[in-house]
Parts: sequence; structure tokens; C-alpha cells
Amino acid sequence: MSSYSGHLSKTLREIMEAVANVLVALVAVLHAYILVMEMFLWQKKPGMSFHGFDREMARATAPMAANQGLYNGFLAAGLVWGLIAADPTGFRAQVFFLSCVVVAGVYGAVTANIRILAAQALPGALALGAVLLAR
Repeated sequence: MSSYSGHLSKTLREIMEAVANVLVALVAVLHAYILVMEMFLWQKKPGMSFHGFDREMARATAPMAANQGLYNGFLAAGLVWGLIAADPTGFRAQVFFLSCVVVAGVYGAVTANIRILAAQALPGALALGAVLLAR
């Protein structure tokens, strides 16, 4: 292999790693946003309009939503850990937590709302694919 093609493949790998890191960070931000919506804004106008709930339904489901928000926060924290930890731990953490995001998104789409497939599972799957391709 020539020096040029070796440099090109190294540059391509660096670009793929950067894209993967950006996608992982975006999924982490998404889950931090979900944490805020479910734990702190559920009974306020942004949370109620986001989920289409009236005040009574939001009040009745607030404890459940706070619990879900906490889990989303753990997903965000795990993804951030995966971004800042040295390899192989960082890579493994990203794969594990992105897999959890995809599974949670698919389960949520099947059991709660099909929109969760596009809002959670798809971004997680895209980030997971990028992480695996960048390896």
C-alpha cells in the first residue's frame, strides 16, 4: 500500500470517528432533553403539548414520567462516559448504551407510541452503525 493510500485511509477513519462521536453526542443530548421533559416539564405547557396530555393526565402520569426521565438520563450519562473514556472502554460503553437506546426505542414504539421509533430508535441505530463502522 502506498503512503498516499495509507494516509487516505487514516484520514477517512478519523473522519468516520468524528462523525460517530458527533452522532453519539447528539443522541446523548436527545436523552438529556427527554430527561428534562419527563422529570421537570411534564406538568408544564412544554411537556403537556409535547405528549398531547391535558393537565389531569399529566398530573396522573407524572411519577411514571419522572421514572422514565431518570432512565433517559442514565442513557445520556452512559453515552457521555463512552465519549470521554479511553478505548476499549469508551467504544464498549458506546456500543452498550446505544444498543440500550435502540432496544428502548423499539420497545417504546411497540408498547407506547410508534413515533418513538423515529425519535429514539432511529438516531440510536444510526449512531451505533457509525460507531461500528468507524472501528
